[in-house]
Amino acid sequence: MIKLLAVTVAFLFSSMQINTTAVEPAPQTKPVAKSIYDFKVEGLEGGTIDSSKFKGKKILIVNTASKCGYTPQYEGLEQLYEKYKDKLVIVGFPANNFGGQEPGTNTEIKEFCKKNYGVTFPMASKVSVKGDDMAPIYQWLCNKSENGVLDAEIKWNFGKFLLDEKGNLLYYFPSKVTPMSEEITGKL
Repeated sequence: MIKLLAVTVAFLFSSMQINTTAVEPAPQTKPVAKSIYDFKVEGLEGGTIDSSKFKGKKILIVNTASKCGYTPQYEGLEQLYEKYKDKLVIVGFPANNFGGQEPGTNTEIKEFCKKNYGVTFPMASKVSVKGDDMAPIYQWLCNKSENGVLDAEIKWNFGKFLLDEKGNLLYYFPSKVTPMSEEITGKL
């Protein structure tokens, strides 16, 4: 009986296939943003700018720079923000992608915007808006495969994206379109 039990156990072990191949962990993928409301970015003054808090308002996202021919648009952006802030939020994204025109630190940018243009609308920390180090929010804004609406190529500072009250991307306006122009105000 013991011999039969030993043979049975030996048979069972020999018929078992043990996989000794190492199992690789699944690659970690970043979650894909489905909406502008999925983005939280660092604020210029610290803290976090949470896009989900803008539900119910239009959003104008602008890549900014302090040493650009379009820099005076800060004044128009502030006017637009003050006039329509009950239904519009503007978020500035300082970027040094074009001609080195935003070389400053977050602190220097904040001081420049307050002192020269009285900026009160939310400003994000300095980001990249193109290239290999493009900020995730700009990857979403510039790629139809992510935003579902349009492809946009930012060619200079003060490009503007307008989103509706439900976070849907509506338009991209190039730098030459000023904040208080009919092209923008007519869509508010």
